[in-house]
Amino acid sequence: MKYHLTLLAISLAVFASCKKEAETPKVIYGNQEKTADVNYQKIDSTEIKIADLPIKFSGTNYLLHPVGNVRVYNTGSSRYGSTKINNQVSYKISNYSTPEITGFITNVMFQHKDSLELKPLTTHKMEILSINYLDELALKTNKQFLVYTLVDMDTNKDGKYDDNDIKALYISSINGLKFTKLTKDLQELLDWQVIDDKLYFRSIEDINKNGEFDSKDAVHYSYIHLLDEEWQPQVYNPLG
Repeated sequence: MKYHLTLLAISLAVFASCKKEAETPKVIYGNQEKTADVNYQKIDSTEIKIADLPIKFSGTNYLLHPVGNVRVYNTGSSRYGSTKINNQVSYKISNYSTPEITGFITNVMFQHKDSLELKPLTTHKMEILSINYLDELALKTNKQFLVYTLVDMDTNKDGKYDDNDIKALYISSINGLKFTKLTKDLQELLDWQVIDDKLYFRSIEDINKNGEFDSKDAVHYSYIHLLDEEWQPQVYNPLG
């Protein structure tokens, strides 16, 4: 019995070791001396894109058209609600539950409700994971902003922009203008929240350059004044 338990323990240890080695780090550094240099990739004009039906946040004058790619799933075909799936292909880009849009969004086209003109949010390649409308702030100040959690770099160099890369925090006006990055390059967004007219956020920096975010890395605390003309993150230290 003791012999079998020893074999089991060894097997589990080997399995855990193999699993750990198989994990892909969030950051792969090409040149350690140039980790601050960031190359934002342009959108590939040859890619075939589709758009969801427009979304309009209550009390605003702009329509948001989420843009993305047709997604293929290894599931049987079905049809339900407003989502149509044929031959394991989904044409659904986003999900909307006020005041948030989530999904696999590569860009957003903005359109004033009284205009036919559409303008893109960005010309850079991105994977937008969530868009939040700051509705409570809008009610108090009549200022309308959108906050984005997204991936703007292929930090693990696997050829894809997805949740396995570093997540960044961005903000824009309700019409998509003043699209501004708040987190620093190569710092992973942890979380954010709005209190009164300030947006607070935390990010983590891979200070030991091992490609992973762990307890040995540095957590940074920042905020912006949402009503300022220019959004300049201010660093603060809640630990004293």
